[in-house]
Amino acid sequence: MKSKKTGHRGIGPAFDVIGGKWKAVILWELHAQPCRFGELKRLLPGISEKMLIQQLRELEADGIVHREVFHEVPPRVEYSETKLGTTLNEALAPLAAWGDRHAKRVDAARKKAEAAK
Repeated sequence: MKSKKTGHRGIGPAFDVIGGKWKAVILWELHAQPCRFGELKRLLPGISEKMLIQQLRELEADGIVHREVFHEVPPRVEYSETKLGTTLNEALAPLAAWGDRHAKRVDAARKKAEAAK
């Protein structure tokens, strides 16, 4: 795992934990209910198995996600958000609402910028 150092207060440490393309989305999916690895993979089209494993390990190391192994045959592993993960998900809710409100405008602006190239 890469070193997480930041000189910024507040937003820096938050983005150290959820930075990148997938971590916030993984956490958002775990907010609804605990998921097994395969379920998460299906909920996140486009993520590779290697990337999902890496992101889950980093979220677990940061105390955001809990990994529970059920000792059964066949073995079962389930991921859920921790209490700390829940507070982070609550902080992400306004960002999700912003995305819902402005997705079309952002998409149109991107298409306009791409057409101007």
